[in-house]
Amino acid sequence: MIFSKPNYLHTTALASLVAISAISFSSCDFLFGTKKDKQVAEVFEQGHIDPHLYPSNIGYVPVQPYWSGFSNPVDVYVGFDQMIYVVDDHGVHILDQKGEEHRLIAINGATDIVQDRSLRTYVCGRIAKDVTGDQIPENLPAVYVLANASTVSGPVFLDTLIHPFCDATRNTSAFRGAPDEQVQFTGVAPLPDNRIYVSRTGPTNSLTSVALPDNAILIFNHSGTNTGYANGLNPVYSSLKSVLGISSICTAVAPPQSYETGNNDFYITQTAANAEYKALSIKETNDPDAGITFIENVNFLGFDLSKASRFLYESFRFTKPSDIYKSPDALGYLFVVDATRDSLYQFNSKGYEGVNAPANSSDKKQVIVSFGGSGNGPFQFNQPSGVCYYNKMVYVADKGNNRICRFKLSTDLEQ
Repeated sequence: MIFSKPNYLHTTALASLVAISAISFSSCDFLFGTKKDKQVAEVFEQGHIDPHLYPSNIGYVPVQPYWSGFSNPVDVYVGFDQMIYVVDDHGVHILDQKGEEHRLIAINGATDIVQDRSLRTYVCGRIAKDVTGDQIPENLPAVYVLANASTVSGPVFLDTLIHPFCDATRNTSAFRGAPDEQVQFTGVAPLPDNRIYVSRTGPTNSLTSVALPDNAILIFNHSGTNTGYANGLNPVYSSLKSVLGISSICTAVAPPQSYETGNNDFYITQTAANAEYKALSIKETNDPDAGITFIENVNFLGFDLSKASRFLYESFRFTKPSDIYKSPDALGYLFVVDATRDSLYQFNSKGYEGVNAPANSSDKKQVIVSFGGSGNGPFQFNQPSGVCYYNKMVYVADKGNNRICRFKLSTDLEQ
C-alpha cells in the first residue's frame, strides 16, 4: 500500500491530517444541522407527484423535481450519515435530503462512492504519480479514503490506495507502464466489519502469473492493507462466477445502520461482450481444501415460471449494466441500471424480476415494474450510470441528462 495525497489538497486539509488520531466518527454535526426536520422529512418522503404520471396498477412514480446542475453524473449514493453523494466530472457533490448542495470535494476522475459504518467515505478515482522517475507522472487508478466528508469541520483525506502498489501480489512485480495505466478501479463495497471490496478490471489476465490478474476483486482491511482477494472467480471465461469487465460491485451493507452481522456475499455487473450473465450474485464459502473461496449463487437459476415471467439470470439479459444496488431492508430488492438500454430493472431477493402482486390480484406472479427508454422524459434515461435505494426511494444518476432522478413505488405512496 502506498500512502499518498492528491495534489489538489489545500494546505489546511494537510495540516488537519496531523491530528488524525483525534478524529471522532461519532460526530453528528452535519452540514445542514439536525436531520430531524419535519419539513425536510416530508419533502424527502413525498416530493412532488404529478397525478398524470400515477400508474393505474403497481409501478414507479417520479418524485419531482429531479435534481439538475451536474456534469455527467456517474454515481449516486445515500450514506450512513443520511447525506446524498453525487459523483460527476467535478468530483463529489454532497447534498442534503432536499437536494440542496452543501459541499463539493474535488476528486480526479471520480466514478464510484460508498461509505462504511464508521462513516469513512471511499471514492474510486485517478491519481497522477511519477513511478518511473522520468518526471512524467503516470495516470493510475486510486481509491481515496476520507473522514468527516459531510461534517462542518470538513473532509480529511486519510489514505490513497494506488494501483498497482496496493495489491500485495504486485509487490514483487515490476511496474508495467501502459498496462497499469489502463487498469481501472470500477467499484468499492463495504463489509459488515468495515473491510472493503474493490473491483478492478484491466488488460492483463494471465492465470499463470504470480501477480493477480487485472480482472479481480481485492479485499482491504480498515487500515487500508490488502489482505487478499476474492479467490475462485474466473478472470478469463464467462461463467456464473466470472469477473469480466466488472462495472460495479455492491454488498448488503447499506444504510440505514444495521446491527446484524450480515455476510460477505456480494453482487457485480460485467460489461464484457462475452459475459453471458452480466449481473451476478457471488457467495462466500469456507472450503475445507481451498479455504475461503467465492462461488456462484445457484439459487438464482430457479426459474419458477409460476411466480415470475423474467429473471436476473436469463442469458444476455443486459447489454451494458453500469451499476447494481441491494436494498438493505427486509424486501432485499436488487436494482440494476443499463447504460445502453437506458433502463432501470428491479428484482427480488430470489432474482425474480418485479414486485409482489397485490393481495387481491388473481395473478400471483411478480409484477414487472422495470422501466426506461432513451430520452429525457420522466420515465426515460440517457446512459443511466448509478443507482441506489434509501427509505423506499430509488435514486438514479442519469448521466446523459445531467440529473439525479428519484422514484417511488405507487404502493409505497399509499402507505
